[in-house]
Amino acid sequence: MTSVETISQVGDNRAAIDPITASVVQGALENIAIEMGHKLMRMAYSSIIRESEDFGAALVDTQCRQLCESKQSTPLQSGPIPGYIKGILRTLKARGEKIEPGDVIMHNDPYGGASHGPDVLFCVPVFRKGELVGYSATTAHHLDIGALSPGSCGIVDAMDVYAEGLQFKAIKVYDRGVKNDMVWHMLRDNIRASHLVVDDMEAQIAAARIGADRFVDLIDRYGLDTVNAASEAMMDASERMMRDAIEKIPDGVYKSVGHIDGYEESDDPKEKNLPIAVTVTVKGSDITVDLTGTAEQINLPINMPLEGTVDVAIWLTIRSILVDTAVYGNVPQNSGLTRPIKIIAPEGTLANPVFPAPVIARFCPGLMVADTVMRALSEAVPKQVSAGVGNLKVIAFSGLEDGRHWVHMEIFEGAYGGRYGLDGMDAVDTLYANTRNNPIEDIESHLPLRVNRYELRENVVPAGKWRGGIGAIREFTMLGDGGFSVEGEGHLYRPWGFLGGHDGETSGLRFESLAGEARDLPSKLPYRASKAGDHFVAIGPCGGGYGDPLERDPEKVLDDVLDGYITAEAALADYGVVVNQELEVDAPATERTRAERRKS
Repeated sequence: MTSVETISQVGDNRAAIDPITASVVQGALENIAIEMGHKLMRMAYSSIIRESEDFGAALVDTQCRQLCESKQSTPLQSGPIPGYIKGILRTLKARGEKIEPGDVIMHNDPYGGASHGPDVLFCVPVFRKGELVGYSATTAHHLDIGALSPGSCGIVDAMDVYAEGLQFKAIKVYDRGVKNDMVWHMLRDNIRASHLVVDDMEAQIAAARIGADRFVDLIDRYGLDTVNAASEAMMDASERMMRDAIEKIPDGVYKSVGHIDGYEESDDPKEKNLPIAVTVTVKGSDITVDLTGTAEQINLPINMPLEGTVDVAIWLTIRSILVDTAVYGNVPQNSGLTRPIKIIAPEGTLANPVFPAPVIARFCPGLMVADTVMRALSEAVPKQVSAGVGNLKVIAFSGLEDGRHWVHMEIFEGAYGGRYGLDGMDAVDTLYANTRNNPIEDIESHLPLRVNRYELRENVVPAGKWRGGIGAIREFTMLGDGGFSVEGEGHLYRPWGFLGGHDGETSGLRFESLAGEARDLPSKLPYRASKAGDHFVAIGPCGGGYGDPLERDPEKVLDDVLDGYITAEAALADYGVVVNQELEVDAPATERTRAERRKS
């Protein structure tokens, strides 16, 4: 059994620092990370970074603690960065190599801190006057990483990590300032769409160098002792904030079990309908999340690295529930927040696989870990959670145009469940994903794809005092021959309703060929060839409803009718709200209808 644990270490030799100076330094650190992120977006060539913002940026100290992160980026990208740095240092130590000024290090080892292979980190060690003072790093999801089929998602039939693409374990792409040309030749020769991917990597390096320069400038201005003291103080403040929030939860044990589709068309029962088990134990200001009971690892890539995916899913969920920025305002995002949280995951399970188990499709199972942690905590803090969250899917479209590869990663959004006082958010990436949808104009101006429609689903809105978020429908047409693969979840299990709210709606994907063939696709599909004129209809899930639908404000029900989300018949059936022919609420009839239903 393996656990990930971060323990507060408060030394007696820290330099004293006043809270104002500490806050000023923390603000400067956060702005450095934000600038790194914006610069990376501006320089990126691929839409997954430029538009979807599937990247991360952070500064890490010499003890591998996160000082700050780019808050406009994806939690699943920025959150693992300290683990990447730890993996780099372990690998270099094992090889007997040292970090030198001018080095730039590439790393994507999913068993060495990385989330999965396509999320490649570039690290710039930060030196000041010959002394190593920290690390500036960027991560990003790349369109292709040289796997068995085009794209870096939808590789759902890989048998091990070697089938998932190129592995970079602490590779110095710049060695003491000198570019390692052989590495760059290898990248261009082994990666599809390298004209985008390799240039995105160069953009990452440039952004990391900007972060390193700004960090040195900050130290020059305030002094290393002051910056270190401010960082310690802000990590301690973040820890106190988290501990205070945990202490408000009644001590106890809270459990939940979620399920993922797995491979629903498989003949092997061990590959489908897989449980994710969560036991949350709260004691004082400490919280332990135990994943014992989660399904065993399988020889297909929905296993999740404990460090880089599972830990981030748990940290992010607990932080968003207990330390909500809507309540607390700005929350310094650093390693202090994770100190009170202990994670236990048995080796050999989906949540802690053993090398070389494949992990490239860890994204959607990780979201289910987050959602199941949310459900476990719903008993303890019902007003701070959402109902069940609709999971995501990624469709990798690809092909050749004028002899050059093109790849598009369509991160198709889910939806949030309702929460206390608020309806669920419609058609958004959820939990640790947090990427933006890809604009139709960007897709059609760069790729041989047409988006025929993009709209919210109708007449499937999960009812509740606060309704579930509504999923989207997006239809694509291939304008040339190519192929596609699918990585997703949520075709079998409906997001959970809470406190009387209705369960959400499952998602789906439909293929319609130009020749007239039509079929529903599973949530995971290896690469398939397609022809110009083929259609794909992606149907997003709806989140669960929160609270008794009979308690929903009738005017809000009417708004949903007027917006076309539900019909007047659904308003009566689900909410007991009578909408007359003038499209107004019949208040007396509604009151009678609801009273009769409550009696029954």
